[in-house]
Amino acid sequence: MPTTRFRVRRMLGASVAALAVIVTACSSADDAGSDAGGSTPTVDGTFPVTVGSGDRAVTVEERPDAIVSLAPTTTEMLFAVGAGDQVVAVDDQSDHPPQAPVTDLSGYTPNVEAILGYEPDLVVATDDNGDVVAGLAKAGVPTLLLPAPETLDDIYTQIEQVGAATGHIGDSVELATSMRTDIEQILAGVPQRDEPLTYYHELDDTYYSIADDTFLGYLYGLVGFRSIATGPDAYPQLSAEYILESDPDAIFLADGQCCGVTPETVAARAGWGELTAVREGRIHVLDEDIASRWGPRVVDLLRDLAATAAAVPAAQPTS
Repeated sequence: MPTTRFRVRRMLGASVAALAVIVTACSSADDAGSDAGGSTPTVDGTFPVTVGSGDRAVTVEERPDAIVSLAPTTTEMLFAVGAGDQVVAVDDQSDHPPQAPVTDLSGYTPNVEAILGYEPDLVVATDDNGDVVAGLAKAGVPTLLLPAPETLDDIYTQIEQVGAATGHIGDSVELATSMRTDIEQILAGVPQRDEPLTYYHELDDTYYSIADDTFLGYLYGLVGFRSIATGPDAYPQLSAEYILESDPDAIFLADGQCCGVTPETVAARAGWGELTAVREGRIHVLDEDIASRWGPRVVDLLRDLAATAAAVPAAQPTS
């Protein structure tokens, strides 16, 4: 994909079983080096806990008081589960929520020494860039990894992992449950169609797009859209000619903030005025931050996509 951009309590009891697979109470120091297995599940916020971390597990010995977040998605999750007061630093791309601390830490090229300067007792990240996990482990600092999801269930699980690792299990379960309920209601309102709608998602003004086998493509599919981008590349660069030939039902712009692209500038492109999406006014400007993160605001993104899908009239049967 291009480097310019692109970079879910009232039902707490019902969620205990789900939490059992992501968080375990540690009865001894031997559990610290184990994988996701462990002893009795805990939902009361006690420590130490062992939490799933990527394809392994991480043990957090005590409730962390100084957390460093190395990705915008993890920053949003931390604040959403109520751990914002414990966050002492975030990466330089984290801009939500507004109260997140501002630093020049990089999540793409993390500097272990700079991170340790904030004296963290937990670091949360989406990728092990620069082998940062091992570097922090040498200093005795655990890292919780939350890699890109494949499904909505992955997001709910990650939110509960964040809650478990930070001492906010109840809040995180409540958040995940609320997200699930909201999303179910959003999807229930999506009209059923015989054929999916087609869309072009523009990542930047050089026509980089997304395919259906990305997480964002999966979200589009949930509301009845199919990408015009096909083939083995998840983030292909399309040509203007191909986009014109494909004539998508809708165009989604994720480059309004980065590149100043607007529905008007799209309509002014040579030949684009004849596209169905342009003629029917179906060019939708996305918040590119929300569209590139998989935290709690995925609910807002799905609501946006579903509203656009619902506004497209169903095809009339031919006689």
